[in-house]
Amino acid sequence: MIDFTSLLFQETNKMFKSTRKGFMILLCCTVILVFSVLLNFRQRLDFQVLSVKNHLALASGNIAYVAIDPQITEIMTAINATIPQKDTMHFKETTSALNSTAIILNYKPKYCVGDTLIVQVEMFNHLLKRKTYGGDFLLARIFSQKLGAGTSGRIKDFNNGTYNIYFTLFWEGEVHISILLMHPSEGVALLWKGRNMGYNYIGYTGLFIHNNQEVHTECGFYLNSQQEECEYTDRKYREVFQCIKLPEIPCEALISLKSWHKDYTYLSNANKTLLSLSNIGIEIPKRVGSIDVLKCAKTPMTVTSKCQIGTSLPFPSGYFLNNQWFPSHCNLSSFEPLVNINNCLAGKMIYLMGDSTIRQWIEFFSKVLKNLKFFDTHRPGWHKTHMAYDLQNNIYIQWKKHGHPFVAPNFYNVRDHAYISNELDRLAGGSNTIVVIGVGQHFRPFPLPLFIKRLLSIRSAIENLLLRSPDTKVIIKSENTREFEQDVERFSNFHGYIQYLLLKNIFSGLNVGIIDAWDMTTAFDSRNPHPPEPVVKSQINLFLSYVC
Repeated sequence: MIDFTSLLFQETNKMFKSTRKGFMILLCCTVILVFSVLLNFRQRLDFQVLSVKNHLALASGNIAYVAIDPQITEIMTAINATIPQKDTMHFKETTSALNSTAIILNYKPKYCVGDTLIVQVEMFNHLLKRKTYGGDFLLARIFSQKLGAGTSGRIKDFNNGTYNIYFTLFWEGEVHISILLMHPSEGVALLWKGRNMGYNYIGYTGLFIHNNQEVHTECGFYLNSQQEECEYTDRKYREVFQCIKLPEIPCEALISLKSWHKDYTYLSNANKTLLSLSNIGIEIPKRVGSIDVLKCAKTPMTVTSKCQIGTSLPFPSGYFLNNQWFPSHCNLSSFEPLVNINNCLAGKMIYLMGDSTIRQWIEFFSKVLKNLKFFDTHRPGWHKTHMAYDLQNNIYIQWKKHGHPFVAPNFYNVRDHAYISNELDRLAGGSNTIVVIGVGQHFRPFPLPLFIKRLLSIRSAIENLLLRSPDTKVIIKSENTREFEQDVERFSNFHGYIQYLLLKNIFSGLNVGIIDAWDMTTAFDSRNPHPPEPVVKSQINLFLSYVC
């Protein structure tokens, strides 16, 4: 065995016989070098231990505690405590929307704008027996179709089969009530259990190019394979993605990915009945069809404070009237912020990061910023990076997809995408820099710890960005609702609702602006992963009110 200490001192004596200074310089350099090697080794070891523990947890089926981070474990435990453990009951013992009832607790012939309407829901099963526990997933709204008006209801679960729903009456006119049973509590339990069992809902195919040859291989977060794997890791935020290693093909040759839905389910045929289309989004009968709301002098609804970043949002956070969103906590002013969009965004660099619901923004910007021109990046597909310039007003807008997981049936380039945390770390920031982040839809088919971990990483990166550049403006857009019938086990709105609550909780206390897209799309009754233009326009109106 070589004695590295003796060898080091021999070389030192040869080079610095006559100078103690030289010896000290070499000694300091050596200490620094050794420390760096040890630190790197420790980081690699920690990362390998994390990966091994993840694999062990997955093998045991206990995905809920796959993360070593105690914060993730704590969050998962808290959510799990709210999920009903009723997934093995007979279908007739589960909640029936049509057998349940909704009544107005504080009924009166006329209401005033600003009043609170309270609706009580009593749940019964298919045997006409009253439910004795809660956990049903409801969507509640009031609306006036003729007025283009709508707002969400705040739901209180008494955990005994009874729910109170509180509606703020924001506008004058005839108001209708809608309460949908999205999933019975037993279906909620099934969805929660299935989602957190593993990564088998979505598969990935990787495209490698080597010596002008295209080859494909399987990729994913955790591959159940005995073959050698390429591991693509982010050491700072401890993100892992893998591909099966192909013979003589370097791991660096990965160019593109596409996803596909695996023919896999965690549910039995009997359990699937609960998630059938005939049992999703069913209206609960009401004894009153509509109510009349008057404009009374006693309850003025005018909000004078400006919309400001860093303000926590109430729920509901606003309402639609004439298909335009009005926040309940701040004033958009007497005119649409879009009127002044050129002056507002002049000299600004806007970075849109996330999924295609954020990509809708750059498409809308191109309609209202007449001088905005797209730069051809020479990449195919909607998921390519979009860059647009308005040279007259010195505006730069970029949309970039978020990192894994990205669900798309066509190949998309992975060499030009990164995790949002990394993108934030690269930004210098400043008063002319605006960041908008929107994630959620692509995470629904994956275990929830993955989403929690990603939000915590993004929060950490935002904190660092605001430390080095506190005048940077950061906007978070929450997840929105989508169609009810699309692959319910993977993409149910229940998954989105849990993620929506998590996002609001994890980003609370930060000096960021929140755009409550879940509240907006529930109020609008949007059933599309890409909301219609009035919703997108309202989101951008609120965005402009934050940054102008």
